[in-house]
Amino acid sequence: MEYRNAICYSGYREGQNPREGIYPTYQEIKEDLLILSHNWSALRLYDCGTHARLVLDVIRDEGLDFKVMLGADVAAEMNNPNCPWGAQFSEETLEKNRQHNKEEIDRLIELANAYPEVVGYVSVGNEASVEWTDHLISVEKLVEHVQKVKDNISQPVTFCENYVPWTYKLDALVEVIDFISLHTYPVWEYKTIDDALEYTKQNYRDVADRHPGKPVVITEAGWATASNGRGIEAWNASEELQAAYYDQLLQWTRDEKILTFVFEAFDEPWKGDNHPEEPEKHWGLFKVDRTPKLVMQSLYG
Repeated sequence: MEYRNAICYSGYREGQNPREGIYPTYQEIKEDLLILSHNWSALRLYDCGTHARLVLDVIRDEGLDFKVMLGADVAAEMNNPNCPWGAQFSEETLEKNRQHNKEEIDRLIELANAYPEVVGYVSVGNEASVEWTDHLISVEKLVEHVQKVKDNISQPVTFCENYVPWTYKLDALVEVIDFISLHTYPVWEYKTIDDALEYTKQNYRDVADRHPGKPVVITEAGWATASNGRGIEAWNASEELQAAYYDQLLQWTRDEKILTFVFEAFDEPWKGDNHPEEPEKHWGLFKVDRTPKLVMQSLYG
């Protein structure tokens, strides 16, 4: 896999929310991408809907130098009793989700073919097999999705997932994807900054050693800058810790030429619950008002 500076991008600002159908405008996305173009040349997107289409339009129409990993936003096709927050669905809902997923995979194919100069790789889903997921899909169905996509596009195909399932349950999927995409979050697993990079390296090695010969990239790695204590201890989330982890991660992945999509570009206030320090809202290298956090101030100050 060609090494590039890469980052996960979702452009939702204050008052915008994909669940409510309130999306960033063309001009807002253009502003974001001009900011990001100073330091990154690969973006990861998470769905094939309104937001993703506009991002692809902006990149093409403005002549920006980005390669995009385009992702399918898939929903639960089966209930997961291990999901900590419940997320149990009726059979009627699951059947609607299966139809949504079929249509989303079709959109993935459509966009990959419509923007071949922009879309460099595609993913058939995100965290849909990990033990705690609220949108569980069987490995067999993921394999079907991959095979359908590969039959209809020319770009490499992957699936993005927490590192753990790659070590024991996704062997059949590895057979059909072009490369493995893993997520690693030491701070979610109560690691301190002193242990964080070595933990990330071990996550990567565990997956790479399980699947020799298959390329492995990192499609999410990051550090939260605020927390109310839900899942991440408040003292272990700060701009200083984010900057330290980012610098260590970047040095290692550059030295090893491991394509790594940092999570994430901008804070997303629509995520999680209503608490202002809900950690899901605070992973951006930039604040929601687009001002740089500490990690970016030397480049954007």
